[in-house]
Amino acid sequence: MRVPRAVAHFNRHVTNRVAQSITPWLPGLGTLEHVGRKSGTRYRTPLLVFPTRDGVVVLIGYGLESDWLKNVMAGGPTALRKRNKAVPLADPRICRKAEAANLVTPGFRPFYRLFPYNEAALVLTRSASTSP
Repeated sequence: MRVPRAVAHFNRHVTNRVAQSITPWLPGLGTLEHVGRKSGTRYRTPLLVFPTRDGVVVLIGYGLESDWLKNVMAGGPTALRKRNKAVPLADPRICRKAEAANLVTPGFRPFYRLFPYNEAALVLTRSASTSP
């Protein structure tokens, strides 16, 4: 299931601003910090994130044309903010949701499978570089 673009637009301008203050503290949610591929502007996007042995898997709910995804895939600085800590991430890779499920740590797999976003997932690994 893909969430309609109209919902993505609403979330970008309304919901995300509120959600940024609580997502770092909720399991399965986090704020992805990334830099605009054209503008160089720093962005923070609340997303569904699940830990892996080497990094995180992010569920892609709005489709592959999402700006945050394009920014991350462009290779700019990316970090995940959880509990007031920024974890730098690198090596973005898009794969099928089912393929990424095997990477999610066992305790989080049941929650990962609950979400109906089934188009794709983004896999990121921890990096030693600095956050955006």
